[in-house]
Amino acid sequence: MSASTLSTRELYDRYVIPTYGRFDLQLARGEGSYVWDEASKRYLDFGAGIAVTSVGHCHPRVVRVMCEQMASLVHTSNLYYTRPQAVLAERLVNCVGAPGKVFFCNSGAEANEALYKLARKFGNEGEPPAARHSVGEMIEPCSSRHEIITMLGSFHGRTLAGIAATGQEKVKKGFEPMVQGFTYVPFNDSPALLAAVQEPGTVAILLEPVQGERGIYIADADFLRQARGLCDRHNLLLMFDEVQCGLGRTGDWCGWKSILGTDEVLPDAISWAKGIAGGFPLGAIWVSDRLVHLKGGATLPLCDLLGPGSHGTTFGGTPLVSTGANEVLSIIEEEGMLENARVMGAYAKAAIEKLESPLIKEVRGIGLLLAFELADDFAERVAVPKGQTAALYLVNALHEAGLLSVPSGAQAVRWLPPLNVSQSEIDEAVAILSSVLLSPS
Repeated sequence: MSASTLSTRELYDRYVIPTYGRFDLQLARGEGSYVWDEASKRYLDFGAGIAVTSVGHCHPRVVRVMCEQMASLVHTSNLYYTRPQAVLAERLVNCVGAPGKVFFCNSGAEANEALYKLARKFGNEGEPPAARHSVGEMIEPCSSRHEIITMLGSFHGRTLAGIAATGQEKVKKGFEPMVQGFTYVPFNDSPALLAAVQEPGTVAILLEPVQGERGIYIADADFLRQARGLCDRHNLLLMFDEVQCGLGRTGDWCGWKSILGTDEVLPDAISWAKGIAGGFPLGAIWVSDRLVHLKGGATLPLCDLLGPGSHGTTFGGTPLVSTGANEVLSIIEEEGMLENARVMGAYAKAAIEKLESPLIKEVRGIGLLLAFELADDFAERVAVPKGQTAALYLVNALHEAGLLSVPSGAQAVRWLPPLNVSQSEIDEAVAILSSVLLSPS
């Protein structure tokens, strides 16, 4: 078969299903915090594949170990034991700092699917507490606990259950009827969470410690404590979606620990993906070893509830991708990237605020998970073309100036640089942003 004479864009237009609203950039290579397009134009990459390339593009240590593993063993399926996966599981359990076990998959959406199934299994086979209508008034336990409470503004993936779990109507349109079993409450609203938990049939609470896709909204420490307390009192699972905020992005291995500053809150399960393998497709969940009392009277650790035949994946945790993930996590630890995320994140946030641009309403963030909200009248001030959001307009302008950023909704722009980003690179990004804001059209 001869090489195509069509351009990359033409090949996409002809052969790739248009599920993405892609920017008109044809990227060809990357190194560190930079990428180059097919015309050799260089861009500072503050999107990092949407918080994925956590140690930058083509880190030499990752390239080396992946090449070595490719020459040794790439794939066997999960019918067999392979050491890279086992070592990675141990490392992830240590990142949480509490006993438990890990399941590997291929993406954040798949990791969250595993959480939904864990909750359903827990609801169907675990012994529920008696529900209360009011203080002192008992009723029979609900026979089918399966309702999961999630947050308005959340994002949990694009599978059918993922969009049902997501607290945003825009992802649901055209895919009705929704998968049943999800209830939504406002983020950081403890009274609303309490009211929802009291509904019969509730089995779990699922939340992102930092809502990323919405535009970087951080959970209040007290909200996380309230959620843990409610789950303890009602025998529910507390599950954290750390797909975007986990494994270093906030300056800690666990995003919720960056918020609380302590280990006082421990979830029952966590989902990860994105930065876990620095660009290779990998997702995972951690499940605690808390004991589950089964309806038949037996007990077993929660992390053993999904037993043989209950869940699976062909590609999850291959020797190749596990080797890459082990090296990525080693690099983050050995090269001081957790501290760098904390320090450089605070520096970047302060630098954007120092611009004092009337076009920026607010800067939010924790570690290197940052967003700036554009002014309510941004579209009017800069004459944004009809049908284009303020965020999309600004991101395109930043692209023209050589900076990759990620839009969040209609009014916010995310910065998600590699965890080893330098101060000079942040200064470069802020200078580009400043120049674009001064002459946005």
